[in-house]
Amino acid sequence: MFKRIMVPVDLAHAGRLERALSCAADLAKHYDATLVYVGVSAATPSSIAHTPEEFAQKLSEFADAQAETWGISTQSHAMTSHDPAIDLDPTLMKAVEETGADLVIMASHIPNITDYIWPSNGGTIAGHAKVSVMVVR
Repeated sequence: MFKRIMVPVDLAHAGRLERALSCAADLAKHYDATLVYVGVSAATPSSIAHTPEEFAQKLSEFADAQAETWGISTQSHAMTSHDPAIDLDPTLMKAVEETGADLVIMASHIPNITDYIWPSNGGTIAGHAKVSVMVVR
């Protein structure tokens, strides 16, 4: 049913993604699908990487580690944004098309009052993507 599953990851908060990563790995095994881990970084140095190339390498290493941990096929897709805090949603929407994903699995938080004013990233992607989206809490 699904062949390419996109999983947005924030390498700075990878520890908070366990439920989404586990869910994605389980579905990838079930459907013999490839997981494509997408990361978005600025072109400027950050706590994760000094350059976009270094960020892409770290994301690739993350994908390789997930493949080994779960016994699945993985890829990485690094994207650069001028300001990831502001451009994250449109950048992820672009990544859905670039990766050829037919499902997006992404982590989310428990909704709070601000989500009624500003939509969450998961809510925005689910509301606008042309593919199925699973938001994991």
